[in-house]
Amino acid sequence: MRTDTVTPESLQLSWPHFCQQILDFLQALGLDKLELKCDHVALRVNSSAAADNLSQHFATQGKLISNNLINGRPIQIFELNHPLILGRMRIECIELPYPGNKTYPIEGWEHIELILPGKAETTAQLQQQLLDALPSLAPILDKQTDIKVKHSSPKGEHERLANPTIALKRDNICIKIHAHGIKAIIASEIQPET
Repeated sequence: MRTDTVTPESLQLSWPHFCQQILDFLQALGLDKLELKCDHVALRVNSSAAADNLSQHFATQGKLISNNLINGRPIQIFELNHPLILGRMRIECIELPYPGNKTYPIEGWEHIELILPGKAETTAQLQQQLLDALPSLAPILDKQTDIKVKHSSPKGEHERLANPTIALKRDNICIKIHAHGIKAIIASEIQPET
């Protein structure tokens, strides 16, 4: 979707294609065998106006459960009244990051996030847990393929729960694996003093 403005309508139209790309990538990675829960899907937009428009739309489709600064930019999480369906997965939340310094070549649906339950507190622990569950990922995680791998530990300004994340990206499709669901991360937030 190469446009300057992402709309609710363009997201609805592009959802089936995005789903098929994600399902194909899950299968290529072998992650489909693990049947992990997908707790949210994320968007990419290049303008605050588009983000504002989508924010207003998603507020009518569910409720805002987090509006936090992560890496210096607002990121909103909406819990939907009716989950999105991606294959056999039911996705309850949408992540809407406001634009930062980066301009995305493609706006719209960008990645899903899967929960690998466990006690990983670092990306190294998460990677080992993932390899234990799916040893065939070793060449990918060792960066011996054309799939890009990125380790991160994103943290909102009030979050207390460690959330190591491994992102696997091919072309413009990304699947992220993390240790905790987005609702657990939000629940860990320290309420700011007033």
